[in-house]
Amino acid sequence: MKLKCISFFISIILSSALHAQANTNSGHFKKVVWIVFENTNYSKALAQPDFKKLTQNGALFTNLIAEVHPSQGNYIAMVAGSKLGVNNDNVVDLKESHVGDLLEKAGLKWKTYAENYPGNCFTGKSSGDYYRKHVPFMSFANVSQNSARCLNIEDETKFFDDFKSGALPEFSMYIPNIKNDGHDTGVDYAGKWLGNTFGSILLNPANLGDVLFIITFDESGLLSPKNQIYTVLLGANVKAGSENAQLMSHPALLKMIEDEFGIGDLGREDLTAQVITGIWK
Repeated sequence: MKLKCISFFISIILSSALHAQANTNSGHFKKVVWIVFENTNYSKALAQPDFKKLTQNGALFTNLIAEVHPSQGNYIAMVAGSKLGVNNDNVVDLKESHVGDLLEKAGLKWKTYAENYPGNCFTGKSSGDYYRKHVPFMSFANVSQNSARCLNIEDETKFFDDFKSGALPEFSMYIPNIKNDGHDTGVDYAGKWLGNTFGSILLNPANLGDVLFIITFDESGLLSPKNQIYTVLLGANVKAGSENAQLMSHPALLKMIEDEFGIGDLGREDLTAQVITGIWK
């Protein structure tokens, strides 16, 4: 009788542990990389050949709406679950929490690879083709005013070596410069840059490994009242050629990441956003 009781309680404990583990990590990916482009209407991005080609290998989001015009608030929402009242592109030093805080608390790592970033915790508005407003973690005081955490922001030079060697952190953002993101050059330029720079990875599922890539835009063109944007997810566990028509915004992508890593939430739109469905194998 005693052995049966012990066995019963052990089974309950194991069941609880497995249930908690299942809620913590669904196994869709182990690392995530956001690549963010600029100011393009959904239909225009989808018509560009390089962006169009990605939809054959990944999941296209057909009803994802950005938060605001102009850019900065959208980038903030990607990492904070809300634009936090940021409605312009002025330099801000937000004393608020972000996904980097959640990741670090869980013992996970994060990084931003920003093209042409000058380094040394540069907090200026711009430098050449680098623009701070497109690097959201730099808008948080607990990063920009902390020399150790600033090391999580670097230029692009190590990204591909880190990817190939498996050294990417759990959460990464790759921020193209003001030309490569299409801001100053247009979507055709941006698409060709993406194809030339990332095509060998994104168009070959075998090269993705355990990394999920999010290819998205900050906002639509300024004359588009709907603010609908192109977004594609690519990964080994993403159904190729699938579509998701759920109405959502950037914080839903953040929620997906928080749920996958089991790191909790920031209590903003990431908490209330829909769970993304229908795209996983």
